[in-house]
Amino acid sequence: MRRTTASIGILGVAAALSLTACGSSNSSSPTAGGSSGGSSGGVTAACKLTNPPKSGASLPKQVDLGKASGKVGVILPDTTSSTRYTLYDKPLLTKALSDAGITPDVQNAQGDKSKFASIAQQMIGSGVKVLIIDSIDQASGAGVEKAAAQAGVKVIDYDRVNLGGSAPYYVSFDNEDVGKLQAQALLDCLSQQGVSSPKIIEMDGGTDVDNNAVLFQKGAKSVFSANNVDVVSDQVVKGWDVANAPGPFNQALTAANGQVDGVYAANDDIAAAVIGVLKNNGLNGKVAVTGQDSAVEGLQNIITGQQSMTIFKNVKLEAQAAAQLAIALIQGTDPAKAGMTLKPFTDPNDPSHKIQALLLPSEVITQANVNDVIKAGALTKAEICKGIESDCTNLGIG
Repeated sequence: MRRTTASIGILGVAAALSLTACGSSNSSSPTAGGSSGGSSGGVTAACKLTNPPKSGASLPKQVDLGKASGKVGVILPDTTSSTRYTLYDKPLLTKALSDAGITPDVQNAQGDKSKFASIAQQMIGSGVKVLIIDSIDQASGAGVEKAAAQAGVKVIDYDRVNLGGSAPYYVSFDNEDVGKLQAQALLDCLSQQGVSSPKIIEMDGGTDVDNNAVLFQKGAKSVFSANNVDVVSDQVVKGWDVANAPGPFNQALTAANGQVDGVYAANDDIAAAVIGVLKNNGLNGKVAVTGQDSAVEGLQNIITGQQSMTIFKNVKLEAQAAAQLAIALIQGTDPAKAGMTLKPFTDPNDPSHKIQALLLPSEVITQANVNDVIKAGALTKAEICKGIESDCTNLGIG
């Protein structure tokens, strides 16, 4: 979900590329790997799962609701916690709504809750029929939903649900499933290196501000618990602020005496911060690391053997689903009767808050299937491979 910029140290991947699985390495490190059931002297981050775990969610039905008229407002939260909002969401939502004949007004609150509320008031005053909001936090999101309801404007929670709010619809990916995929892929990557009892540091996202982060954490923990994984430290990167990641991870790594096989990093931004600390400790590329978002930096870290996997969430599906739902609401059509696959979503903060959710599948990306991101039209080979062309050629990317 989130992402930041970090320098990318280039790891020689020739040895990893000669392997068919998660790049088992014969090189040893005195501070990584060796304590973990069967690892032959060190883990490598390079991972090439040919049969990665699959999402338990289903692709949405394609429903043709025809055209609609009117204005739909979209408020995105920021441009700093994730590049996805600029790179994917804004252009995709603009296109999906415009293609349906709707006039889109897509704005970004730049991480400012007061600005978020101000944009909402402006959009409501301009006569939008539907608001699609990805809130900065639950309280400010719930406030906007209350104001919209008073004005007769329908609201769709987009990507993040506002617990304790009032929006009746929610469009996102199956976020608990995302956490399960991350954790299982991490264990699979380590297993292919002979590590059967790994030591893991868990670096969760902003569970203090984002219910998606809570769900990622829940999904990951369910997998670790079922496999009796030794989680030697569990840290939360508060507010999804990547600046809060290096310190706690460095402390956790020090407390573990560097004896760590893998790191569950909730997204690519946190993974980049983790990789920076590992690099400073001489462990870059020697510890398996998860991620999420499949933007350029995360994919480059995978290609160069510093990160093991990421999650690809095809935002085109999310934008199209939100647009279809907005069309149905503008038309006064029951989305379920129109053929959209919705299911009840529980709001633990308010049992009376009835939500119908459309939850989408995501995909595990390792060195073996980076091309899937290109095939989906999310990024180009040129964007992914800039500066690491030889590594991409070696992996057959593009």
